[in-house]
Amino acid sequence: MNRRFTYMHILVAAVLVAIVTACASIGRPEGGPRDEDPPRFVRATPAPGQLKVSGNKITVTFDENIQLDDAFNKVVVSPVQTQPPAISSNARNVTVELRDTMRLNTTYSIDFGDAIKDLNEGNILDGFAIDFATGDTIDTLRISGVVLEARTLEPAQGMLVGVHSNLDDSALTTLPFDRIARTNQFGQFTVRNLKPGTYRVFALNDLNRDYKWDRSEDVAFYDFTVSPVVEDIEVCDTFLRADGSDSLVRHPGIKYLPNDVLLTWFNEGYSPQYMKDYSRPDRRRITLNFAAPSDTLPEITIADGRFAGRNSDDWALPQINSTRDSLIYWIRDTAVISTDSLRLSVKYLKTDTAEQLSWQTDTLRFFFRDPKPKKKDKKKDKDEETDTVITDAFGVPQPKNFLNFNVGAGVVDVYAPLVFQADQPIDSIVPGSLTLEIQADTLWNKVAAGPLLPDSLDPLLKRQLPVAWVPGSKYRVTIDSAAVTGIYGVWNKPLKQEFSVKSLDEYSNLVFNVTGLEPDSAGIMPHAYVELLGGDDKPVRVAPVIGGRAEFRYLNPSVYYARLFIDSNNNGKWDTGNIALSLQPEEVYYYSKKLQLKKNWDVEQAWNVYELAVDAQKPLAIKKNKPKPKKGERLNDKEEEEEEYDEFGNPIDGNNRFDRYDPNNINNRRPSNSSFGGLRNQGLSR
Repeated sequence: MNRRFTYMHILVAAVLVAIVTACASIGRPEGGPRDEDPPRFVRATPAPGQLKVSGNKITVTFDENIQLDDAFNKVVVSPVQTQPPAISSNARNVTVELRDTMRLNTTYSIDFGDAIKDLNEGNILDGFAIDFATGDTIDTLRISGVVLEARTLEPAQGMLVGVHSNLDDSALTTLPFDRIARTNQFGQFTVRNLKPGTYRVFALNDLNRDYKWDRSEDVAFYDFTVSPVVEDIEVCDTFLRADGSDSLVRHPGIKYLPNDVLLTWFNEGYSPQYMKDYSRPDRRRITLNFAAPSDTLPEITIADGRFAGRNSDDWALPQINSTRDSLIYWIRDTAVISTDSLRLSVKYLKTDTAEQLSWQTDTLRFFFRDPKPKKKDKKKDKDEETDTVITDAFGVPQPKNFLNFNVGAGVVDVYAPLVFQADQPIDSIVPGSLTLEIQADTLWNKVAAGPLLPDSLDPLLKRQLPVAWVPGSKYRVTIDSAAVTGIYGVWNKPLKQEFSVKSLDEYSNLVFNVTGLEPDSAGIMPHAYVELLGGDDKPVRVAPVIGGRAEFRYLNPSVYYARLFIDSNNNGKWDTGNIALSLQPEEVYYYSKKLQLKKNWDVEQAWNVYELAVDAQKPLAIKKNKPKPKKGERLNDKEEEEEEYDEFGNPIDGNNRFDRYDPNNINNRRPSNSSFGGLRNQGLSR
């Protein structure tokens, strides 16, 4: 009895110790190494490659619990389905139910992309797909490649890629794709289970999910027709022997070609033209905003009243923004200004139902009423009634309100003009009313200065004074009173302002020695421009490539990146593609390193635009569509830090991140006889 009692006490004590120990442990229990493996396929019904399948329900089982990420957009079924399939997951199973009638003698493929990941760690099973057939045979050919944005070389994530066996130009806009795939996070795709034949390959941002291209959608097309094939190859695997040495084993394998189709997507910039809105923000201005730019200004006339029939050229000045879709009309006729309600007949180009521009006339009412004045002191009101006209010391009448005419900045770059800004359109400037001086010790010496010139982007409100500045000097500009007069008869107050010009040792200079560009059949080198980019991937400066050199002088110290575009039509700007004309967008290349320029540095860099594969050129630091890190991990910042050159032009090597494709395969190049030359010699990284 005592022994039993003792055993019982020992047992209870052991249990209590275990409980207390468990309660006291607040750390994560050790469960072995972190799970970094994605789910593994176990089985499917119907089985992969199964023939004569009649059911429309597919179940796939994995070795662990899984979850689906955005299956509606990421999972694609070929042939394309008019009704979206029902896709669900439960524990280790994924179920796909096809809602379209099953086609006879057809190979079906279900590409899950990167939609499947394990439940706990979020490890992604990328590129998983299954196939089966309703007939006696299964089609097995494939086309693979990568889709990049043409302007920025960003990987196109989740973009639809499709093929047409109908080679007519109209197929893209009138027929759904034969078979489809979606790009993964690297922009890579594989269109599976193709029949032998010839295809055209497209990429599409299919906003309305009709598997056809509409003019407003992003699109890419491949210059060549493609005939997929299978190639026998020898595969070499490496195994580790018991003694730790490597053992090479060779065995037969196959390669699906083409496996490196390069598609660069663009948008034609098409937008139907119509008037979005109109307003009269104050008495002196009316605004018209349109949905798209137009080279033709609207025709505006007053519709009724005593000014009926008068064209806007008689009573207003148009101010046009840089994109030519927003217009401001400054009313300069005081009688029209005083009219509270203006009914205007506006004739403008509008897109009709046939998607053609035709003239449209609308009658618009522009209303403005001055706000009621605040109540004033009676004595003050009486004094204002007896006010006389204000004059200066010489008896010249002075306006109650002056024209604001000011200098833009207190520090000027050595290459930049001095910019002046007015708050209303400028009517006239008195010649010789501006004085420019440079400081020498304590004295101010006059500097020869030309006339103020209208700014090219805003000629109504801005003026520029181009000057050959002395770097590091201090200047003073003086403008007489009443030298500048606006269209409303008011003039400026006297202006005197000092400013400084940066010294040369505050700048960096950068030169690119560009190689790799090839002459055309006539031996003429292509026109090209280098765009210097900021950290936001937007151009800061642009320079032409002349004699293989692109020079950037007087750069402010900062971190820069660069890209080059081939100006195929020699118009000085990058141009998008055109489907109807089979024109590819103009070629773009990125300099693969970042440049951290410091004060008083002169940097000269060699740049072979074809040295790296096209999908490995853009630096990770400015890439917006970065690959997603695994759960609990961060992207390697060190890679970004190493993407630079030092002040002596010594490169710090980085690694190619996207290495799936063969750069020597001709399928990654656009043909030299394509509409705009094409991306010849651009490979995809291995």
